Amino acid sequence: MGAWQSYRLRLKRRRFLFRAIRKRRELRPVTNRTKRIKPGDILLFSTQRNEAIRLPYFLKYYRDMGVNHFLIVDNDSTDGSVDYLADQKDVSLWTTPRSYKRSRFGVDWLNWLQMRYAHGHWTLVVDPDEFFVYPFCDTRPIRALTDWLDASSIKSFSAMLLDMYPKGRIDAQPYRAGQDPLEIASWFDSGNYSIQKNGLFGNLWIQGGPRSRVFFKDMPERAPALNKIPLVKWNRRYAYVSSTHMLLPRGLNQVYDEWGGEKASGALLHTKFLDTFTVKAMEELKRKQHYAASMEYRTYASQLQKDPDLWCKWSEKYINWRQLEILGLMSKGNWA
Repeated sequence: MGAWQSYRLRLKRRRFLFRAIRKRRELRPVTNRTKRIKPGDILLFSTQRNEAIRLPYFLKYYRDMGVNHFLIVDNDSTDGSVDYLADQKDVSLWTTPRSYKRSRFGVDWLNWLQMRYAHGHWTLVVDPDEFFVYPFCDTRPIRALTDWLDASSIKSFSAMLLDMYPKGRIDAQPYRAGQDPLEIASWFDSGNYSIQKNGLFGNLWIQGGPRSRVFFKDMPERAPALNKIPLVKWNRRYAYVSSTHMLLPRGLNQVYDEWGGEKASGALLHTKFLDTFTVKAMEELKRKQHYAASMEYRTYASQLQKDPDLWCKWSEKYINWRQLEILGLMSKGNWA
């Protein structure tokens, strides 16, 4: 990359950081327990709206993994999730009624909280319907992974978003609070993925899976991106650019090996497609707070009215992280 492009990216990063500082005024603290954060704690950041039914299992899953503190932005929920989160002793909670879209889909809010509270910490940024898996996650806590990353001087860790879905109609089996969503949404596409490199930011751009196959089959280039970099050893000078798809400085996006080897990577099991999704899609379609005038949610709503079944004969049932490694969807690299 030339000096001019490098300079432009530095300016872009500074603009994102300045935006985050300005957007801090939109956040109202409900319960700020950040004084309890200790050096070395692993932190999780998330935005949510009306996800009360998902929160009990979400918090349990990441507590069991070894997350020490949760910093969550609630975007004007009406389902009781604010009260629920406020009662959790390891959660710091902010709320805002302001536009999710005008905060760059929540990125500005979380960039500010990470700038303020995450410097020097390993941070995980995920949504309430995303479940991080990594090599040896069945036997090793997340601190084992971050300790290895520290010892290897690796500052960022990628995870491919893997859309999970039920066999049959997505509304056939009701989801209940506290339930593992993978008990219902236990299938995924083992292939059907395309990868290309983003020349400016240096990250990989991955598309495919059931959303490409079913919802965007006539325009696969518009299918949602599946590349994520959710785990980062944070520095207050860092900034997410677009969700967790890419960051600045640019070097944090180089989470792959261009010389024929494999770097360690994980997966985010994305459990969006439960019986709650149809109502959620209609709500978000009305709010128009998502990318491209909520085109993605218009497509979801239209297709689900025709056929709410994402399963096909090539679908594969999820077993564990080793299965994903065999399929080439994640890698343990040289972590043994």
